[in-house]
Amino acid sequence: MSQRPYPEPQAARLLSVAEWAALPEDEAGELIDGRLVEEEMPDCVHELAVAWLIHTLRAWLFPRGGFVFGSEVKYALKPRRGRKSDVSAFLPTSRKPPARGAVAIPPDIMVEIVSPSPRDGRRDRVEKLEEYAAFGVRWYWLLDPQLRTLEIFELTRDGVYARRLGVNGGLLREVPGCDGLTLDLDALFREIDQLDATEEQEPPQGIVERGE
Repeated sequence: MSQRPYPEPQAARLLSVAEWAALPEDEAGELIDGRLVEEEMPDCVHELAVAWLIHTLRAWLFPRGGFVFGSEVKYALKPRRGRKSDVSAFLPTSRKPPARGAVAIPPDIMVEIVSPSPRDGRRDRVEKLEEYAAFGVRWYWLLDPQLRTLEIFELTRDGVYARRLGVNGGLLREVPGCDGLTLDLDALFREIDQLDATEEQEPPQGIVERGE
C-alpha cells in the first residue's frame, strides 16, 4: 500500500504578502522572504511612546485631511516581504491607503520605537532603514526612549536616507516635512518617567498554571 506524504507544515510554506495580510489577527509576525518572523515583545515604555505619537500626529494631521495608523497595519514592501511599523502617516497631498488588505502605497512617515535589545535595535536602525528607503517612504523617524533621542531621516533622490534631525528631548516647533507640527519630547519622557521603574514583577499570587 502506498502512503501519501504528510502535508507540508504551514511554517515551512512560503507566503505571499496577500496570504500574510489574510492571516488571522492573532497570527503575529512580519513577512521576511515569504516566512513569518517573530516581532519584538513591546513593553509599557514602547506602547506609551506609540500612543503618544499617534495622539500627537493625529491632532495635527486629521484636521488637514491626513491619516495616522498604529502598529498592526501591514505594508507590502515586496511580493514576499511585509513590515508593520509602530506608527505611520499619510499626508493630505498623498494617495489614500486602501481600507482593507496589505498596503502597497508607501506612507509619507514611518516611525519605529527603538527597543533596548541589540537584535531589535539592528532591525530598526539597519534593516528597516534600507527597506523603507527602497519602499519609497519619504520620512523615517527613529524614537529611542532609552537614549531619549529622536532622529528623522529624509529619502534623497539617490534612494537612500539622509539624517535631517537628531535631538535629545526638547520642544520641537519645526519638524522636517511637517509644517505646523509641534513635538514636546520632554513631555513624552516625563510620562515615561512616571512608569514603575521595576523591570520585572512577580506574577499575582494564587494563579495555578494548567497541568499542576
